[in-house]
Amino acid sequence: MNLQNLNQSKQDLIAKLQAVSSEADLEIFRLEYLSRQGSIAQLFETLKTLDGEQKRLVGPQLNELKKEIQQLFDDKKEKLFQQKIHAQEEKQKYFDVTISKPVAKGSLHPYTQITEQIQNIFISMGFAVADGPELETEFFNFTALNVAKDHPARQDSDTFWIDTQHLLRTQTSTVQIRTMQTQKPPIAIIAPGRTMRNEATDASHDFMFMQFEGMYIAEKVSISNLLATLKSFLTQLFEKEITIRVRPGYFPFVEPGLEIDASCPFCTGGCSVCKRTGWIELMGAGLIHPEVLKHGGIDPTKYSGFAFGFGLTRLTMLKYQIPDIRLLHSSNIQFLQQF
Repeated sequence: MNLQNLNQSKQDLIAKLQAVSSEADLEIFRLEYLSRQGSIAQLFETLKTLDGEQKRLVGPQLNELKKEIQQLFDDKKEKLFQQKIHAQEEKQKYFDVTISKPVAKGSLHPYTQITEQIQNIFISMGFAVADGPELETEFFNFTALNVAKDHPARQDSDTFWIDTQHLLRTQTSTVQIRTMQTQKPPIAIIAPGRTMRNEATDASHDFMFMQFEGMYIAEKVSISNLLATLKSFLTQLFEKEITIRVRPGYFPFVEPGLEIDASCPFCTGGCSVCKRTGWIELMGAGLIHPEVLKHGGIDPTKYSGFAFGFGLTRLTMLKYQIPDIRLLHSSNIQFLQQF
């Protein structure tokens, strides 16, 4: 391009612009001729070297050239855009809706699955599902459950304290007290939920774990009611006849306190799950301590009840034979796909 023959230069530019057939080529044209460093901008710089008479003659022609090429460029850009839209519409017009890529399907987490199973079993026996706050007070988590002031569980080494009166609950037994204070006997509830304890994480321990507790309060409730309930529950959960073994145990909120073992649902003569003993430690249980009933506003001379609690995490690991507790929180797709 030169100032001496602007008409010829204009015809050359028009021909090149007409030959453009893609947005990429159009961008190349813009950079070469219409950008700040393009040929037309350079002609305006050359115009400064002309004398006054020449500027008066060439200037208007150069302005007209720039204006016309810019307009043709804009028209071309719009035309190519419309062609692109039309091509997309034509492609979608004949889209086969029956063709699709396989969609990955999710599944319920093992916690969710076993919680639903347990709830269904206890609901069929007349229990209701209860819930409570995870941020608890010292009263509901310890005092109301007959936990002594000097009990080790109250120490910072075992419990996540928020301040002197509030903590992250260490057990779902707190739901039992709250239910007693709002309902009158007979009461039959189960309370699944998260609990937090200040523990180191390893293959069998975690600072957060799931717990499942149950409570039944009425007149003349006995140990036999407790054992019959638990045996029925375990038999339905593991889908085979389960035998339970009772050992004495100490828990501040029950009297007497019991340790409940279940016959191993995976073997008959001993396996790695039961450590070759044929028995699996499952839960603590017992008759509700009179002091606990009093804190719940229930007369212990008229009513009695049983309570039990077990780690839902441990039960999940047993049910599905999961070797490491950390897998349950790993979000490992290969692990979760098994369920």
